[in-house]
Amino acid sequence: MVRTAVNEGVLVATIDNPPVNALSADVRRGLVEALRNAAADPQVSALVITSSGKTFIAGADISEFGKPPQSPTFPELIQALEESPKPVVAAINGAALGGGLEVALACHARVAAPGAKLGLPEVKLGLIPGAGGTQRLPRLIGAATAFRMMRDGEPVGAAAARDLGIVDIVADSDLLVTASMHAREMARNGSRPAARDRRDRITEEDRAAFEALVKETARQMKEMPNVAALVETVRAVFDRAFDDGVALEREHFLRLIEDDRSKALRYVFFAERETSRVPGLSKDTQARPLRRAAVVGAGTMGGGIAICFANAGIPVTLIETSEEALARGIARIEQTYDASVRRGTLSPEEKQRRLGLIAGRAGLEAAADADIVVEAVFEDMAVKTSIFGDLDRITAPGAILATNTSYLDVNEIAAATRRPEDVIGLHFFSPANVMRLLEVVRAERTSSEVVATALSLGRALGKIPVVVGVCFGFVGNRMLSKRTVAAERLLTAGALPHEVDAAVTDFGFRMGPFAMADLAGLDIGWRTRKSLGQKAPVADALCEANRLGQKAGKGYYVYPEGARSGERDPEVERLIEKVSSELGIKRRSFTPDEIVERLLYPMVNEGARILDEGIAARTGDIDVIWLNGYGWPAWRGGPMYWADQVGLAKIADRLEAFAAETGDDSLRPAPLLRRLADEGRTFASLGGER
Repeated sequence: MVRTAVNEGVLVATIDNPPVNALSADVRRGLVEALRNAAADPQVSALVITSSGKTFIAGADISEFGKPPQSPTFPELIQALEESPKPVVAAINGAALGGGLEVALACHARVAAPGAKLGLPEVKLGLIPGAGGTQRLPRLIGAATAFRMMRDGEPVGAAAARDLGIVDIVADSDLLVTASMHAREMARNGSRPAARDRRDRITEEDRAAFEALVKETARQMKEMPNVAALVETVRAVFDRAFDDGVALEREHFLRLIEDDRSKALRYVFFAERETSRVPGLSKDTQARPLRRAAVVGAGTMGGGIAICFANAGIPVTLIETSEEALARGIARIEQTYDASVRRGTLSPEEKQRRLGLIAGRAGLEAAADADIVVEAVFEDMAVKTSIFGDLDRITAPGAILATNTSYLDVNEIAAATRRPEDVIGLHFFSPANVMRLLEVVRAERTSSEVVATALSLGRALGKIPVVVGVCFGFVGNRMLSKRTVAAERLLTAGALPHEVDAAVTDFGFRMGPFAMADLAGLDIGWRTRKSLGQKAPVADALCEANRLGQKAGKGYYVYPEGARSGERDPEVERLIEKVSSELGIKRRSFTPDEIVERLLYPMVNEGARILDEGIAARTGDIDVIWLNGYGWPAWRGGPMYWADQVGLAKIADRLEAFAAETGDDSLRPAPLLRRLADEGRTFASLGGER
């Protein structure tokens, strides 16, 4: 897995461990052997380490986590690189991520190809760097900058890495020639600079900037076990000797590998990648080119979708029925971009460039030249089918017609056209320009080519696209509806809004269901219930009293003088008690654990039905949807992963009890859940089984 060759006094060691050149035990052995051979050969003056393929090293071999260490261990390799008596240069030909960047940091110099990416993304795996990255990177670029880079887990390009001080040279011609020349020059000069010896970037100003970042991070990521460890290890750069800092880092790293929250985060990392593997979709299926898009509806959702296209560099036409509605939509988009400019996340020039990609037009005929049209009007089947009938006539053959419906039947919408194979659901989440999830709803006759195009588009828009089947509410909203019913039932049974919301936020969600309803507007759910002939006694009573949420200054909570955070309202609590009395329900108190069970177990049950029906391909797809669309805490791994940790037998038994107590047979365990519980199995054990 490591090939070596000597050229003009430089030993070049090339890692060849496809597909991503992970640092397996064999790779580590090969590199250590190359170092020994170079040290022993008087004809060799320096070493260059590079890799075959498009990746330098994508990180450690995660399959080795939790297993007995094999020699040489990763820290032993790092030590051998740093202590080499001859200069070692990393020739970074592609992505140097995690352990790959740590290898490069232990070398005496780094030369990168222009397209290389460098980063320490371990935070996304619930970990921190474990081979000195938290100590070497701050010494090269400053603790504040290094902490931000490790906290966010996002890589930087070669030019940015050079400007920061990670990379010494970006090769403007042949990478190996440039790296070898640099290695020979270092050998001639007797130069072997080690990152561990640098202190010039570790200043009091740097400490102040680092501590300010820590304060900001504590508010945003307080539940992440690895972030607290990252803070402590980076702080050691200021207060401890290098070897002590490395020892602290290793201690945290090994502890995090066994931490349940860290394990959940690793599960999430791989579940997100697994969503691209769609049953029945060949890897050879070609996506259609999308040169121009159109969005029908310039409301909040339509405007957000238009922003997504513009941000991705795709020209988009925003379509409305009138010039007045269009002007409001364009103004809302400008306001969104202006807010980004004020925050400093977007330059005024870039704002203008993106706005230049958005053209506003009145009338559906403006969609005639679009390669994809996304309909984003309100949830009314008659309106949507009428629009799709017109789009079928207006747009060119091969244009993809997508609906942003949250719960309506995409098959029925497709039937309004003469080309149902070109119709697909693209369910964006609000705000569309922020939320990462995209439910790709594959209808009965949607072509594989259109599905492949939707997946490619989703990734181009910076989304995580997950393919789902057609049913009411698809995956996310179908499960959410069960939580909504359970939340209403808790109110009538004796809980109060603030108690339910507190239990949910203590579980790890950013907002509880009632605070979220107030934020979205209670009239949204009210309209949906009316259209479906459904009732929610407490929510309906609030809407009838014009308590429509934050926009009305009162909903489940009261919002004095436009406050964004609600306060308990005795009037609401009296209304809830009145509803309970009218229903003949004797109220009682609930513990936070009981609240969580009653809210989340029905969701898990519905997830089991979704799996059994083939609406979702795998449990991980359900979890990714809830993690990225509904705020499920990542460190709990998603509802189906969490259910496995709780125990399916316990959940099934409690659901039986809830069904008996309420008389609601829909709470009885789904057949799949009951079978797995009886067999002592987990959702994870299913694999491809149904």
